[in-house]
Amino acid sequence: MHPVRMLLYLSMLGIGILFFILVVAFFRTGGFHLESFQMPKLFSVSTLLLLFSSFTLNRVPRFYRKDKLKKMARYLGFTLAFGVSFVIAQFIGWNEISASGVSFTGKASGTYLYLITALHIVHLLGGLIFLSYLFFKTLHVNADGVRSLIFIRDPYRILQLTMLNSYWNFMGFLWLGLYLVFLFLV
Repeated sequence: MHPVRMLLYLSMLGIGILFFILVVAFFRTGGFHLESFQMPKLFSVSTLLLLFSSFTLNRVPRFYRKDKLKKMARYLGFTLAFGVSFVIAQFIGWNEISASGVSFTGKASGTYLYLITALHIVHLLGGLIFLSYLFFKTLHVNADGVRSLIFIRDPYRILQLTMLNSYWNFMGFLWLGLYLVFLFLV
């Protein structure tokens, strides 16, 4: 296994443990009562956006292997747009949470809800930065035949794509788990 891939897997393990501890701490503070808390509607929308982004990103390695850089760039762009839309929907969802009376003051569970969603956004931003790099790199090399040939034959590029795919799907799975916990167990 490539050492960089091992570092990615170890970091994903650490991220998973961090979120597990935060969810346990959230429940230890008492969580929310079903009558007083409504899951923001935009959290549902953002969940769908993240699922669509995982779908579009999963198609990218296939286009890479078939030397279709134009389609690859298009699907990287779709994934980037879905990811940015997810972040925007999360911020709007925070406004819904705030309007329902959940804030940093008062019960600690409200702070945990903001903290958990904010940390997920921060970790997703790391993926968005790397996704942006690959998107613009693919657009750049697509314009030149020689560069695109070198880009396609680079074994490190497929490693980057598979690592991005693993990380992005992990973050999507993590958000789906958090969303379901807050939706059904709160």
